[in-house]
Amino acid sequence: MPSDVRPSALLLAPETPYPLAGGGALRTASLLHYLAQSHDVDLIVFRQPGGPDPAQRMPAGLVRRMTVIDLPANGRSLAARTLRNSARMLRRVPPLVDRFSGFAAQIAHAVEGHRYEIGVIEHSWCAAYYDQIAASCACTVLDLHNIESALHALCAATENPAGALAHRVFGHASRELERRWLPRFTQVLTASESDAAAASAIAPAARVRVYPNALPSRPMPTETKCDSIVFSGNMEYHPNRSAVRFFRREVWPLLRERRPELVWRLVGKNPEAVRAFTFGDPRIEVTGEVEDAVRELAKSKVAVVPLLAGSGTRLKILEAWAAGTPVVSTTIGAEGLPVRDGQHLLLADSASQMAGAVERLLACSDLRASLAVAGRLLLEKEFTWEKAWRHLVF
Repeated sequence: MPSDVRPSALLLAPETPYPLAGGGALRTASLLHYLAQSHDVDLIVFRQPGGPDPAQRMPAGLVRRMTVIDLPANGRSLAARTLRNSARMLRRVPPLVDRFSGFAAQIAHAVEGHRYEIGVIEHSWCAAYYDQIAASCACTVLDLHNIESALHALCAATENPAGALAHRVFGHASRELERRWLPRFTQVLTASESDAAAASAIAPAARVRVYPNALPSRPMPTETKCDSIVFSGNMEYHPNRSAVRFFRREVWPLLRERRPELVWRLVGKNPEAVRAFTFGDPRIEVTGEVEDAVRELAKSKVAVVPLLAGSGTRLKILEAWAAGTPVVSTTIGAEGLPVRDGQHLLLADSASQMAGAVERLLACSDLRASLAVAGRLLLEKEFTWEKAWRHLVF
């Protein structure tokens, strides 16, 4: 092979990595940029019905070739979702696995006639495309943004009986899929040490490596901070939706009464998913999807992460640190990050503890500044793309 010909890599993702909005896109983009430094990268992505052309959102020259697979339309009403998920329960097929299944022929056609040094599949939802990817790739990598079985188990603990039953069924099904697929890949990436331990316990033969979530390096925004607190994320993501519900019902009433000037801002796509919890309160500001989440986070005095379930590590905390905004989080919300309570953020698990921690920060500018600086320093030390890339061995 001529010395000026670069090796090729393939990346398959259920969502486009650009724009850099949301934890999934950010993690996928970090791997894509890493591969593009030394490989010509072909990208296969799925597009939601009516979505924009992913190619128009990608930075010029980042990928050599892009294949877009269009997902079929599905009903978005509560009745449609309930019917769909009931059928999935009967078939014991997790929702996202079901949503992204049935495209083996299109993927096989996209890679036909090509040889790749590395093939990366994003998310366990797409692990079943191993056979199509492995046929053209010398090395196969599965990037687990979460441990889906563990995520479903935690979600079950926060839901009503019907919802809890669904999550238990999907959790058991996810574990069986993880046990089946993880050992087949050359390497499995997880976002944290705790996720790595969970993956190894499920599939002892899997070759697991920690690749932490991270952000591209950027200067700290210089936004003027208003008298507000902020929560960010994809509101349709179940842990985020349950976090908004918990905060709205149990924490926000305490803060709203004690601080009549305070505004709670929600930043992220699919705001309609939490409309039932935000409607009718003029002091809850729903921003929706934004171009620059870090800049939006920089406008508030405190970022709240009231998660009751989750897996991996929370990019919303990294984004708050990048914004210079101090964080109040549940223990689960900060899971996987090497943080100390009172040094990098404040931890609070009950509603009264969280309200008290937020009030403490709002009342003390020195503490806000101290936590913001410590968080930013930890981000720059461990959680930029360049620092995270040191963990990769392909």
